[in-house]
Amino acid sequence: MPISSSEAALGTTLRSLTGGQQCGLISVFVTQTACDSLAMARLEFIFFEFYEPLHGAENALAWLKPKRPPLPSLPQLFWEDGRSWTEVNLWALEKAASYQVDTETVKRLMKHLTRFATFVESQEMDWRHFPVRKEDQILRRLRKSLIDDVNCGSLANSTASNCMNAVVQFYRFANANNLVGADHQMWTDRIVVIPYYDATGFRRSMVRISTDLKIPNRSRIGNNLEEGLLPLRADDMHALLKYTAAHEIAELHLMLGIGFFTGARIGTVTTLTVTSLFTAREDPLTPGIFLLPVGPGTGVATKFSVSGEILVPGAILADLKAYASCTRRLLREAKAGGHQKNLLFLTRNGRPYTVQTSNRLVYEMRRRAFRSGLRFMQRFRFHQTRATFGTWLMELLLDGGAKTDAIRVVRDAMLHKSEQTTLRYIAFLDNVRDKQRISAAFNAAFTGLQSRNWNFLRA
Repeated sequence: MPISSSEAALGTTLRSLTGGQQCGLISVFVTQTACDSLAMARLEFIFFEFYEPLHGAENALAWLKPKRPPLPSLPQLFWEDGRSWTEVNLWALEKAASYQVDTETVKRLMKHLTRFATFVESQEMDWRHFPVRKEDQILRRLRKSLIDDVNCGSLANSTASNCMNAVVQFYRFANANNLVGADHQMWTDRIVVIPYYDATGFRRSMVRISTDLKIPNRSRIGNNLEEGLLPLRADDMHALLKYTAAHEIAELHLMLGIGFFTGARIGTVTTLTVTSLFTAREDPLTPGIFLLPVGPGTGVATKFSVSGEILVPGAILADLKAYASCTRRLLREAKAGGHQKNLLFLTRNGRPYTVQTSNRLVYEMRRRAFRSGLRFMQRFRFHQTRATFGTWLMELLLDGGAKTDAIRVVRDAMLHKSEQTTLRYIAFLDNVRDKQRISAAFNAAFTGLQSRNWNFLRA
């Protein structure tokens, strides 16, 4: 089978990245840890090591491991049929191997490319498809699809904007290395001048290059919580947990329970370990509430690697300990390997749950719950469990009259990096209470208008 120009360019780019014969640096995939198989493009994380060729006696080729740290969790993208998207994976390797980009940043970029890959397959198009008509080009179609998702409320505006930016970043890399081979212009670059004031008060200007594909990240009007999500009402939360207990897998039910009653993010929930459950200690000032350490050194991940303790009700902790030793989980643990055996939540194949697979479970559960009559589940996301917990805790503390202590307690309980995030909960509750008062006054006035005798105006 003949080699295409893009494939030849890919080989050249790979040799350039790995050093070719000059610096002799190539890389080998050692161990692969895949996510659960889904009917869509999927993201997997592999253990990646570098090797360099060494010419020995009689020009025999040997491989030597350089003093260069491996990449323990390099994200790699695969199409639905299992084929590797080599160009994107090379881009991820270039960013991760440079050590100038944070690992989590590379993961976030690749998650956006996974969304794009799923869209490409749904359109049954080639990612290098750039005909004369702009509206038929793959990037224009992606932009329209993202904006439609934002308008219907199924996607946050910030997510759509970041996804489009990530895709353009990849195409810049691919185009610079002659991996696209587009016959027509993919987008139009434009210069954007951003004015700002420096630390001494002088007006400065910063020049950036943007494209006509950019999706403006417009802020939502009103008081919003983290990621612009709203909390669930208490009745809706109880109805959801009752539904998941009866109809969904135990792991999903427990994850939602942790989210609602501790405020933990999904990334923290999926990395909870059996050992961490037994490190929780009862709060001496609040009987029945246990403090579970999370963050660096505990094996439990947190956003921005913040160290702290999450508040876990005794009943939730008891349920988690019971699940940790139940037959269902122990069978999954037997299939797991190495340190993964200590993870609390494992799939039926013994693999760790990731944020992506957990969100997929929530997405599929959401559709089933909506069809079962839970109308509030139409746009539900796991992060709403965190918003629900934070709102409930803040309201409870504010009713006690200690506003300063409320900010501190909620900030520590939810591991907020900045108090500005915590203050949003106070602004949100004030806004809700103001609306409730206005609604009550309006209803009273409307009732008075309905019962009023208007006949005297005719006298």
